[in-house]
Amino acid sequence: MKLSGKINLKSFVDFVNTAYFGSFILFACLIISLIIANSSAAEGFQSLLEYSVGFESGSVHLKYSIENWVNDGLMAVFFLLVGLEIKRELVEGELSSFKKAALPILSAVGGAIVPAFIYLLLNYNQDTVHGWGIPMATDIAFALTVISLLGNSVPASLKIFLAALAIVDDLIAIVVIALFYSAELHFTYLLYAAAILVLLVIFNRLKITNLFFYLIPGIFVWYFVHHSGIHATIAGVLVAFTIPTNETDEESPLERLEHFLTKPVNYFIVPVFALINTNITYQEGMLGGLATPLGLGIIAGLLIGKVAGIVATCYIATKAKIASLPEQANWRQMIGVGLLGGIGFTMSIFVSLLSFEDISHINEAKFSILIASITAGIIGYVVLKRSKAKN
Repeated sequence: MKLSGKINLKSFVDFVNTAYFGSFILFACLIISLIIANSSAAEGFQSLLEYSVGFESGSVHLKYSIENWVNDGLMAVFFLLVGLEIKRELVEGELSSFKKAALPILSAVGGAIVPAFIYLLLNYNQDTVHGWGIPMATDIAFALTVISLLGNSVPASLKIFLAALAIVDDLIAIVVIALFYSAELHFTYLLYAAAILVLLVIFNRLKITNLFFYLIPGIFVWYFVHHSGIHATIAGVLVAFTIPTNETDEESPLERLEHFLTKPVNYFIVPVFALINTNITYQEGMLGGLATPLGLGIIAGLLIGKVAGIVATCYIATKAKIASLPEQANWRQMIGVGLLGGIGFTMSIFVSLLSFEDISHINEAKFSILIASITAGIIGYVVLKRSKAKN
């Protein structure tokens, strides 16, 4: 019995250290959020989310609801990690040369433009047209978890391609949020943030490797960006780009911070975001909402637009000899990867919160994202499972 207990404990510890565990917690929080939203606890839970925490003193305003602290504060840490991953890939990873980067970059662009176009087409002259950025996003955690579940059924090069594509996709989403989903700009705060960022760049050039020299000023960057009208999460990416890294085997400050943040972000921040923002209370007519321009725009964008944009761009790039398919991959597998790109969950929900003020539109968008993401994940998994790598 003791031996069995030790084995079970070891198995659990091994599971916690896998990439699957974060997605398991995320999925559990998603289910819990839906249960709460459709129970007698829904009203109390919403009141808790609206409870204000923080302080105000003179011109310093740091008192927000718990929901705002999660969406603007904790998610800035999520975007900090995304920024670190993007910079590492640009310096020493799959985006560090044109030959490596061409296919994932072009595919990500195609996989962002086509869904947005489909959404705009279906929502033209509608009050929901501003949500065109929702189906552009790919949830990197869920997408990589699904492809990891396939093990050796797909070549390793395909997993690397999906990771690089998802990272570029995140970069596109960040640019879209900064340019199109920001409020009225306050340039004084932007100048303050820019001045601190210049200081961080100087620290980088001086080869200062102590992370506190970047993270403590980074908090002030977040504060000023938050008050500037640009969404506060962008501060995380800006700070990440100033942190030093290298192309050697020696662990850089960027890699140290990335390793430190990975588990807190995947095991706590993203699941808490899901717990707070997936609380969809089912109402009569919600299924019918999937057939509205908003619902159809999101579902068609994620399920059709993503795969069409990714695969078509890959096809054009390979025919033009700009790039070649991932090693040992075939076109059926590329379709499967394109479908996994349609798992929009975390980032799509985030953009939907920025797109609408009407709670009915937000709930309709969340429900459509949920249905589309689950469907894309299942179909993508089946397509990849039944495919065979070419010899």
